[in-house]
Amino acid sequence: MPAAWDDTRAPQLELIDDCVHCGFCLPTCPTYVLWGEEMDSPRGRIVLMKQGHEEISAPLVQHLDNCLGCMACVTACPSGVQYDKLLEDARAQVERNFERPPADSAHRRLVFELFTRPGRLRALAPGAALAYRLGLPRLARRPRVRRLAPKLAAVVGMTPQASARRSLSRLPTRFEAQGERRGEVALLQGCVQRVFFGHVNEATARVLAAEGFDVHLPRLPRCCGALPLHAGADPQARDLAKATIEALEEYETVIVNAAGCGSAMKDYGHVLRDEPDWAERAERFAAKVRDATEFLAEADPRAERGPVPMKVAYHDACHLAHAQGVRAQPRELMNGIPRLELVEPREWELCCGSAGVYNLVKPQPAAELGERKARNLLDTGAEAVVAANPGCVLQIKAHTERLGRALPVLHPMELLARSLACVDWTAR
Repeated sequence: MPAAWDDTRAPQLELIDDCVHCGFCLPTCPTYVLWGEEMDSPRGRIVLMKQGHEEISAPLVQHLDNCLGCMACVTACPSGVQYDKLLEDARAQVERNFERPPADSAHRRLVFELFTRPGRLRALAPGAALAYRLGLPRLARRPRVRRLAPKLAAVVGMTPQASARRSLSRLPTRFEAQGERRGEVALLQGCVQRVFFGHVNEATARVLAAEGFDVHLPRLPRCCGALPLHAGADPQARDLAKATIEALEEYETVIVNAAGCGSAMKDYGHVLRDEPDWAERAERFAAKVRDATEFLAEADPRAERGPVPMKVAYHDACHLAHAQGVRAQPRELMNGIPRLELVEPREWELCCGSAGVYNLVKPQPAAELGERKARNLLDTGAEAVVAANPGCVLQIKAHTERLGRALPVLHPMELLARSLACVDWTAR
């Protein structure tokens, strides 16, 4: 008999049946916008998830793999379909019950064993810095190279522009509150964020400290599990979720500044729902997680803002806007910065094509979406882009550069740090 979903967290039929196939999701789905194929829309994939209870076919796997997991359909759905939970469970089923081609499996293992381990990323940091200086990422983005070796070109093309010295440095484990102390928080350092975007972690910690919070930056966990979770690598994701809970559950509030990480951590209750020793702990922990912009908007900012004379376009990271429902808060904080002009691009709801590891395993559609997003951002006339997720930063930088008008991409916390003058930017 053909393989079908097993009994371990199979996509729930009652959640599947919530979909009434109305089509409100279609114009917000990146792959449907690209191809116009029903099975590459959220409602089409939901039909396939139901079929998976009878048989897991190669076309079913292909259409699920084509999904970016951006959750724009969750925002658009008037029926409250929990597509995020259905996709997460379906992808885990695929990885357990479907045999991928050896090369595909090896590529996925490489991605998860590299990008979830800061130590390994640090070991590669000097090579990445050299590759960037030699122009290898620009070479990898050329159409001919992308055709010849698409997955290798995707990995090289996303090489971050990072200083080896900065990638190898470590932040203090505590930043002391300034002025009247308002509380204490823990800041997740992350994996990719810690190594290649440590300056964002520093800016976040200094802004929180300037607002009166003691900020703890524990070395552990090494990774929250977001990348494997969103791609169906269930055992690894669950282990990393447990390690994250153990490392951070003593803190009253856990701050995250990477959208994908925040989305995963807020979902731990669902991830560990069938483990008696972890289900309640996971729910309690998830309730403590706040995106940095979400937390600061709720905390009633009190530190005086200085002017930042820039015109910036705000890019909604999918796992912040759609998965976490955090859209107004980043804009509220940026609108509080004097002389900062905030502009909005067209098609804000469409994913940039990064989507965790999507641009590494599905480079062609990811590139199409990346170019589309880059053009919309460039059309705003902004001199910089603001985005709250490291994958989005790399994707947008790569595609604005490929279009010949490279734009800097900043995190909202970097703009706030400049406004509060709590980081010496001249030293960078």
